[in-house]
Amino acid sequence: MTTFNLSACAVCPRECGVNRLEKRGYCGEGAEVRVSKIMLHHFEEPVISGKSDDKRGSGTIFFSGCPLHCIYCQNKKISGGGIGDALTTRQLADAMLRLEAAGAYNINLVTPTHFIPQIIDALDIAKPMLSLPVIFNTGGYEKAETIAKLNGYADIFLTDFKYGTSELAKAYSAAPDYPQVAMSALSEMYRSVGDPIFGTDGMMKRGIILRHLVLPGGRKDSMAALRLAAEAVDPSKIILSLMRQYTPEFAPDSVPALKRRITSFEYDQVLKEALSLGFDGFSQDKGSAQVSYTPEF
Repeated sequence: MTTFNLSACAVCPRECGVNRLEKRGYCGEGAEVRVSKIMLHHFEEPVISGKSDDKRGSGTIFFSGCPLHCIYCQNKKISGGGIGDALTTRQLADAMLRLEAAGAYNINLVTPTHFIPQIIDALDIAKPMLSLPVIFNTGGYEKAETIAKLNGYADIFLTDFKYGTSELAKAYSAAPDYPQVAMSALSEMYRSVGDPIFGTDGMMKRGIILRHLVLPGGRKDSMAALRLAAEAVDPSKIILSLMRQYTPEFAPDSVPALKRRITSFEYDQVLKEALSLGFDGFSQDKGSAQVSYTPEF
């Protein structure tokens, strides 16, 4: 069992120091694991979810709460809204095994950071019986030492690299240290899981998928983010998922810059930068910017 001190929590880079045995931390959660939805997810990257008509999908567990609280979050109902059912570590392990029995390609743990201690305990129960890769699907705002403790538990990191500058990270996520923290975390992720490995069916078994969501007015920041990611890990060693699915419905009216979709020019400029840096992977067409891709919680 890996030891974390939840009585003065420092699991995530916020290091809020809250006694989560008695009250909720910056993430909005206490010591009790809360899960908002367990499902076969068909809208992740194809190497995770399969083809669009594939009935199997990614075995996804959406955790409640979040260390980032981005102001444009499409999962705001669960990241900050207090929605979710409490699960014991045994129940969480059983949920993973049920997803495997349902035909999932993997176990996909979404926004798991603040529950990593409890998830590790659940995986100590489930992993000996699982034949599926375990995905840690994160916002990229992780302590490198916490990521290091996932060695042997995480097979795939599906991680964001949201910002390239402190200014945008502060404005949209109150995390001015995000770029540096994300670089260190990404390096540690690569040390843990290494190069991408795929099965004979084309599904990913090990490695890193790096997501970046292009924001309206943020193309220069996006380019900076990709350059920082390329400094942290050789772009040929990871899979890039460059996303244009931003929708303004989730952004506050008080931030006019976020109240529009991105333009084709903005996305194409960022894509051009990604290719020049040597990234390869997935891009999205204009039709991906739809609220319908957000699960109901």
